[in-house]
Amino acid sequence: MGLLVALAASAMAAPVRVGDFTAMGESPWKAVQLSDRVPATRYSALQWDGHAAVEARADASMALLARPLTIDLQSTPVLCWLWRVDGVVQRADMRRKDGDDYAARVYVAFSLPPEALGIALRLQLALGRSLYGELLPDAAVNYVWDNRHPVGTRAFNAYTERAAMVVQRSGTAQVGRWVAERANVLADAKQAFGDLPFKASLLAVASDTDNTGEQARAGFAELHFVGADEACQFAGPKP
Repeated sequence: MGLLVALAASAMAAPVRVGDFTAMGESPWKAVQLSDRVPATRYSALQWDGHAAVEARADASMALLARPLTIDLQSTPVLCWLWRVDGVVQRADMRRKDGDDYAARVYVAFSLPPEALGIALRLQLALGRSLYGELLPDAAVNYVWDNRHPVGTRAFNAYTERAAMVVQRSGTAQVGRWVAERANVLADAKQAFGDLPFKASLLAVASDTDNTGEQARAGFAELHFVGADEACQFAGPKP
């Protein structure tokens, strides 16, 4: 019996930890300012309630904290993470460009082969990248802590239909404390864009308030990928 348990355990995919914020200067995580005309959200690594975390502070600002991502989504499609916010963005509205702000968001970008995009979409993406830069992905899924829409709400981003928005957490009931999350990013990408050969290319966290001009503070910790049928494996204190 012990041997069978050991074999079963070894067959499970090991968690892929992608959220090490202990040495920001030496880590693959880099702050990315999307526009020189918009102040940048500030990010800093710290120990927060026993978690090796990153703190985001937004003040009418926007910037991603991003890292390249190479992961086998077939074996480990589920992203797990901890996050917390001090409050929601009061005037945000995910369906409007002037309300496209979130106290916290986790962003997964994907690349697709040219044949999966088609000529028209490739031209559209090329135009978009000429306007907004090379970070515009072939496709992306954003998990957001929203202010008003129910958990599970799905919509395309107010600026582009290449970014799907998923309300992972909403409202103020759990502000001020760490909350554990899990999301099958491959399933969510397929639900938004169809059954395509998605390749994860970028992972980012953000707190952004550039459209509403508000302030926000958020924390992120312990980002890791696990198999579809496996439990998240948080190493720090339980939320």
